[in-house]
Amino acid sequence: MNNISNKEKIIPITSDHGGYEVKKYLVEKLQSQGYKLEDMGTHSEESVDYPDFMHKLASAINKGKYEMGIILCGSGNGAAITANKYPNVRAAIAWQRELSELGRQHNNANILSIPGRFVTKEVALELAEAFLTTDFEGGRHARRVEKIPKILD
Repeated sequence: MNNISNKEKIIPITSDHGGYEVKKYLVEKLQSQGYKLEDMGTHSEESVDYPDFMHKLASAINKGKYEMGIILCGSGNGAAITANKYPNVRAAIAWQRELSELGRQHNNANILSIPGRFVTKEVALELAEAFLTTDFEGGRHARRVEKIPKILD
């Protein structure tokens, strides 16, 4: 991991309508803690197509514009499935702190996918804080992570 704190980096965040209220809360709370966030939308609870927002953030991570990001949709599934289409993206769904930490420690996840309709705002903040402050362990996990983008058919 870099020696640069995640508070010094810009962290993109996006959601669909199902994660909007939780995203809005996360932006407020994380910014108050000193994190620099780029809110990539949506900006209301009006129904939208989640892939439109997830592609924008995941593409930026894939190209190396950002190191880490946070995505939200109702279940976290559609957001993660969309993001994980990119070869340099490892989006982990978490609804408990330990899952968020393990996504970083073991999988070097670079996107956290939060199920906005299944966690409280406070739990979502705990997930984001854990994700942003947990390092990849490397070692045996690095070998496994290197195998993820391989297509074996």
